Amino acid sequence: MKRRFLAAGLLGLVAVSAPLHAQQPFPSRPIRVISPFPTGSGPDVVVRVAAEKMTRSLGQPVIIEARPGGNGFIALDAVKRAAPTGYELGLADVGHLAINPSLFKKLPYDAVADFTQISGVYRTAFFVFVGQNSPIKDIRGLVAEARQQPGKVTYGSNSVGGPLHLGAVQLETAAGVQMLHVPFKETAAVYNAVATGDVTWAMGSLATAGPLLQAGKLRLLAVADKERSAAMPDVPTVEQSGGPAGVEATTWVTFLGPRDLPPAIAETLSTHFRAALDSADVRDRMTTFGFAPAGSTGAQVMSWMRTDTPRYADMIKRTGAQAD
Repeated sequence: MKRRFLAAGLLGLVAVSAPLHAQQPFPSRPIRVISPFPTGSGPDVVVRVAAEKMTRSLGQPVIIEARPGGNGFIALDAVKRAAPTGYELGLADVGHLAINPSLFKKLPYDAVADFTQISGVYRTAFFVFVGQNSPIKDIRGLVAEARQQPGKVTYGSNSVGGPLHLGAVQLETAAGVQMLHVPFKETAAVYNAVATGDVTWAMGSLATAGPLLQAGKLRLLAVADKERSAAMPDVPTVEQSGGPAGVEATTWVTFLGPRDLPPAIAETLSTHFRAALDSADVRDRMTTFGFAPAGSTGAQVMSWMRTDTPRYADMIKRTGAQAD
């Protein structure tokens, strides 16, 4: 008899304690954000500053864990496999979410179905760079050179079919000229090659090409956007520099979690993350890199994907780019 009462009492205790544990406020332990971007890169630096703000506002550590490489597959596969609790999250960019689905025959993730979009991080346009000693002074001159020597003017990028490659393809196609694409394995190698004159030009962000620009080894010709950049207001757009109209080579980064992330948790994360992006020091850091803060809802991020995925699919089809 005593044993039956004891067993019933223990069952009652479990029944009461389990819901109490499940109802702990979120977050109740550290949050890990898995990033496909190398430590020290523009996206990495900005998100780490925002994570410090979130740590204070959420009352729990927000830890950025860099897992670069493999076209982002390593990081995004880890996010895909994470439990939908809000404690394992990730980052991704336009290449991972809007380009890779058309570029690769097989992906270890579904860009739409496998993730819950939490917020945008930033948007930025690419600039056109040449070496400091290049005789080319503007986009008009670059296009003229390409017309005079079809297939001999070269441009570099960090991958076949990546954002930098397809951004350059936009300019090439809009100008109606043929240039030679030179792919590199590392982004830094692209701008070193442009600086030495081994490659004629390349597109890139201020975050990635900025060090060589500041060192006086690169020169800006234009920004590939419809408006000038607030970070570099003296730099003309491609069209203003004598190039074709409508060249908009931009990229964006998003904050996301695994599929089935509870809406309440996604909203909590989105609210705190957007507040961090809106703080003065984070905005200042973004401006330094030429990034435009883009804190937004998950639904708005999905609209970016719906717009850019077919646009890049068309470019990839026209170029014949394909990755294994």
